Amino acid sequence: MNGRALHFYLAGINNQNFLMRDKETGTWWQQITGKAVYGPLRGAALELVPYDELTFGEWKSEVTDGKVLAQVPKYAKEYDSNWEPEIAKLPVVISFPGTELKSRDVVVGLEIDGASRAYPWEALVKQSPVVDHVKGKPLLVAVAPDKKSFRVFVSRIDDKDAEFFLKGEEEGSPSPNAADPKASPTSSQPDPKESGKPDAKAAPAAKNWILLDTATASEWNFQGCAISGPSLGKCLERVPALKDYWFDWRNYHPDTTIYKH
Repeated sequence: MNGRALHFYLAGINNQNFLMRDKETGTWWQQITGKAVYGPLRGAALELVPYDELTFGEWKSEVTDGKVLAQVPKYAKEYDSNWEPEIAKLPVVISFPGTELKSRDVVVGLEIDGASRAYPWEALVKQSPVVDHVKGKPLLVAVAPDKKSFRVFVSRIDDKDAEFFLKGEEEGSPSPNAADPKASPTSSQPDPKESGKPDAKAAPAAKNWILLDTATASEWNFQGCAISGPSLGKCLERVPALKDYWFDWRNYHPDTTIYKH
């Protein structure tokens, strides 16, 4: 922070969200936002480091010289391999009735120029690739063939908007999952996780998973890089996104909209 290295440790849980404290100033920080919520540095925000949430299989298919964080031997017995399913059973301490999503529905959330949007995970898995617009910026949300890994890109090639579809789909319908840019805020809805540098020439994780764009008809892999065609060697701009429970995302993004196809 401002050129000073900070060292963090787990200090508590707030609304089932990690709270950490730095040893240097004693400031408390919120995990999901990276913002200081209490102490001398209150109001400051940590710089977001680009990251991916991928399965090990997907990551390994893309990276040839990466490293994997090893277990700490003395704590090995304390690691819970069933942690996520167990956490999903816990009651939530906050909820938002009147929205179409349930508290523990999983979403992919992102922010563009101050506007936030939540993409229900089940919808992404079924409809990927999804083409959307937030604050006028074209977005491409893609789920890998493993149905667990995902990435978000700016859907633009050489400063020109483009749509994408899976190779093999009908070219006459390149964007069956394009969203209505006028998504409604949640208040008006009816009730009902080290990766390597992208390699533009790397093969896609799954042999049949290739995207085609409508602007240049180039082929693209899951890393967002063109592997053939006029755009060969180019890569799409990445957009930070977070997979989270709906109640948590909504709590820290009260004005978020929900993607609807």
